Amino acid sequence: MMTMRKPKVAGKRLFVLDTNVLMHDPTALFHFQEHDVYLPMVVLEELDTHKRGVSEMARNVRQVSRFLDELLSDHDVSVIEEGIPLAGSMPYNHSVAPSGRLYFQTRLVKAELPSELVAHKSDNDILAVTLALRDMYPERHVTLTSKDINLRIKGAAVGLHVEDYFNDQVLEDVNLLYSGHSTLPDDFWQTHSKEMASWKEEGRTFYRITGPLVSEWHANGFLHLDGEEPFDAVVRSVEGGTAQLELVDDYTSANHAIWGITARNREQNYALNMLLDPEIDFVSLLGVAGTGKTLLALAAGLYQTLDENRYREIIMTRVTVPVGEDIGFLPGTEEEKMTPWMGALMDNLEVLTNTEIGGEWGKAATNDLLHNRIKIRSLNFMRGRTFLNKYIILDEAQNLTAKQMKTLITRAGPGTKVICLGNISQIDTPYLTETSSGLTYIVDRFKGWEHSGHVTLLRGERSRLADYATENL
Repeated sequence: MMTMRKPKVAGKRLFVLDTNVLMHDPTALFHFQEHDVYLPMVVLEELDTHKRGVSEMARNVRQVSRFLDELLSDHDVSVIEEGIPLAGSMPYNHSVAPSGRLYFQTRLVKAELPSELVAHKSDNDILAVTLALRDMYPERHVTLTSKDINLRIKGAAVGLHVEDYFNDQVLEDVNLLYSGHSTLPDDFWQTHSKEMASWKEEGRTFYRITGPLVSEWHANGFLHLDGEEPFDAVVRSVEGGTAQLELVDDYTSANHAIWGITARNREQNYALNMLLDPEIDFVSLLGVAGTGKTLLALAAGLYQTLDENRYREIIMTRVTVPVGEDIGFLPGTEEEKMTPWMGALMDNLEVLTNTEIGGEWGKAATNDLLHNRIKIRSLNFMRGRTFLNKYIILDEAQNLTAKQMKTLITRAGPGTKVICLGNISQIDTPYLTETSSGLTYIVDRFKGWEHSGHVTLLRGERSRLADYATENL
């Protein structure tokens, strides 16, 4: 086996990593702080099996291989038995530098597994190695770390200490995720009007507020106060204990409809305010099915692209993760291949172009115009591209990892606006959860930036049937 040094730090643990941890996060080796990391040989074999291809998983595997190669090249082969120091080998800057060691399985180990577990199966081999380590080094706290729920269940069943890989989790509880709007207390004006100032500028109303709640606000966060005189405002800036607020525009009336669409509730009105604000470059909208995310984003995009000429065109994309069985390879160009995945786009375009003006000829002309200004693109071809003066809508963003989200958002050039839509309760990607989704990640990281905004839509507006199904099924 290996010659393991006695731990110098009390409570120093040994983490045995499953393959899916490294496939999910190539930098996982460097995230265990002062603890040691152990890689069974079967993990290296599985990494070798998955290294080919152009998928994000294959890229991650190749990155892990490069990290391991760099670690081995920096040390003599004789050090492998004693463990390779991880300190000073970090590929990125982290708040806590790793001080543990990396161990490889260099010899065959044997451990008794229940007869029901099939021999020479990768997951069971990892269980056997972890059991052997626990028995050989009883003074060490050995933990099997895996993103595979079934492997963690089997590990717990045979008496191992098992854990999920938590480093990619943005929040401990998804209920703590920033919603983008908050309700003010009834005594707000009594506690915050002492040094208040109010003025109008170019037809817009502003307030300067000082008080105890200011420290809890974020730039472009929305505030509302119910009562005889309702108050709806957006936080424009927060400096020290003072905030500047601006009254929001009202898009709930037909006089202020955007491409025939009006806001049906407060949150939709907030969303339209962000989508139409030229100073906001990034918008994220969360909400269950039927809350109007795609319709609002598309209506605002058409208005700014066709009516105001603020953007050259609308780019619509999404992750191609099927809910049921995959339908196989699709013929045609990139746009034709993506069309079956864009049912939401087609449904909402039908709503936005549902007009009797001009008859069938008018509808045909409108559809031709929209086809020229709305482009459907695949995420698979986003690397290396730069989008100038584009209005980008990313649908089903909850199925992206944080790394994929970064890859997409960094494609934005000058004059481009990015809108991310999703429902974190409907994640179809393996190993992603509500707290580790890329959509959760960007909502948390972008909150408070003066050129970004977020709103969680609460009410479904499709039909009474859809509302009932959402609440009771």
